[in-house]
Amino acid sequence: MTYYLFLAAAIVLEVIATTLLKASNGFTVLIPAVSSLLLYAVSFYCLSICLTHVPTGVAYAIWSGFGIILITLLSFLIFKQTLDIPAITGIVLIITGVVIMQLFSKTV
Repeated sequence: MTYYLFLAAAIVLEVIATTLLKASNGFTVLIPAVSSLLLYAVSFYCLSICLTHVPTGVAYAIWSGFGIILITLLSFLIFKQTLDIPAITGIVLIITGVVIMQLFSKTV
């Protein structure tokens, strides 16, 4: 279970890093750009710890699903970005896949 905490940390750090990447305006604003790179590095370190015990496909599915949800929410709240129905449908399908893996897969 501890390895899933590393996965959770990796997801949160990656989402913050991606938000800072947007704020860096194409790496033209120094502090968000550098902060983004540092957080990505720590995020990948946490992911590497997680992958010592969690199957790669499972970890990446969880990472992707939760990352999409969180970055979509932050993009809406911070940058006022909205999604159309096909984008929302795609996100719901990804989340459904992660839930199915967690509930029914023997590899988790």
